[in-house]
Amino acid sequence: MSVTSPAAVRHEAADPDAGTRQRVLQLIASSGPVAAPEIAASLDLTPAAIRRHLGVLEHTQQIAVHESVGVGPARRGRPARRYVATNQGQAALTHTYSELAADALRFLAATGGPDAVAGFAEHRVRELEERLSAPLAAAATTTERVQALADALSSDGYAASARPAPGGHAIQLCQGHCPVQDVAHEFPQLCEAEAKAFSRLLGVHVQRLATLASGGHVCTTNIPVIPPSTPEQSLNTAGPVLAPEGTIA
Repeated sequence: MSVTSPAAVRHEAADPDAGTRQRVLQLIASSGPVAAPEIAASLDLTPAAIRRHLGVLEHTQQIAVHESVGVGPARRGRPARRYVATNQGQAALTHTYSELAADALRFLAATGGPDAVAGFAEHRVRELEERLSAPLAAAATTTERVQALADALSSDGYAASARPAPGGHAIQLCQGHCPVQDVAHEFPQLCEAEAKAFSRLLGVHVQRLATLASGGHVCTTNIPVIPPSTPEQSLNTAGPVLAPEGTIA
């Protein structure tokens, strides 16, 4: 793992482009895989400016070209390079993070067992639910609730976005940044509790497809869209069902 030197920090602080470059990194984290023209259009940058910022971010290993196999018809010419944030890029988006949190959870696990860690994780997300329940309740459809959740998470620094899934029957909530990513790698109960909170907030079944903590370039939660014409489908007295992460319900 590379360590940024104090000199490098001072150089970045004096760099007038550092703020814009941070916005580029934030957009790649929240929308990646994304191509340079899309980034330039979103941030109102010139092609020359975006190439410069991407070059610096790629040189410092904060972004990487996304490797994927195309499923559509072959196109002439070189395919556009699409970028995602690397682990180092994710770390650059974290303002403060301490080993103290991991130490505290290790102590909790040692003294109280796995159930104690799960209880703490549930306690942590309850504040999120209480804070977001009113804004989400005001949304009329599942799509609107997911967008409201994405907006709220982005305001909290999670670089979240909502995207229609192929086929139009679901929405994918994507989180490009997680301030507890390293801790969640050791304690996945944090991710599980968060997914359950999303399920309760949205009132529907959700399925975690990937997490930053498990090595994905983004946390992805699949959320089915309930047609507004059948609101009774959202009423489930037993509560929404959460599919185990990595499985297909």
